[in-house]
Amino acid sequence: MVKAVAVLGGSEGVNGTVFFIQEGDGPTNVTGSISGLNPGLHGFHVHALGDTTNGCMSTGPHFNPAGKEHGAPEDEVRHAGDLGNVIAGDDGIVSIFGTASFTIFDSQISLSGPNSIIGRAVVVHADPDDLGKGGHELSKTTGNAGARVACGVIGLQA
Repeated sequence: MVKAVAVLGGSEGVNGTVFFIQEGDGPTNVTGSISGLNPGLHGFHVHALGDTTNGCMSTGPHFNPAGKEHGAPEDEVRHAGDLGNVIAGDDGIVSIFGTASFTIFDSQISLSGPNSIIGRAVVVHADPDDLGKGGHELSKTTGNAGARVACGVIGLQA
């Protein structure tokens, strides 16, 4: 079993912690909680670089080792780093299905091997990810998810 963690921080008071666990070649389990977000959907992605020298802007594009278009987590054609949206409740805490946390299982990101996300960054965006289906000029590259409001470098965890 391999474990990793990213501690998120942002300029707008958005912060949180994201945990990653992978057993063998199985899917990666992504769990966490994020506070300080406006209520609603927020794009949630793994970006290519673990560089935060210029805040979240220096984390580069979505992690996309196969060179595909942006899509939804369940789409066959998508960036490996396309993890969809997280939902923030009225209290500013990220929630999915009425809880104060989120859980995502993903088969395109890994904690080892060629698609490893170790040393890359997790980014939370201001707006919803349209999952590549919005018809906007940015839909097929970023999901038109807006500004980067928080990010953190993914590192190995004991």
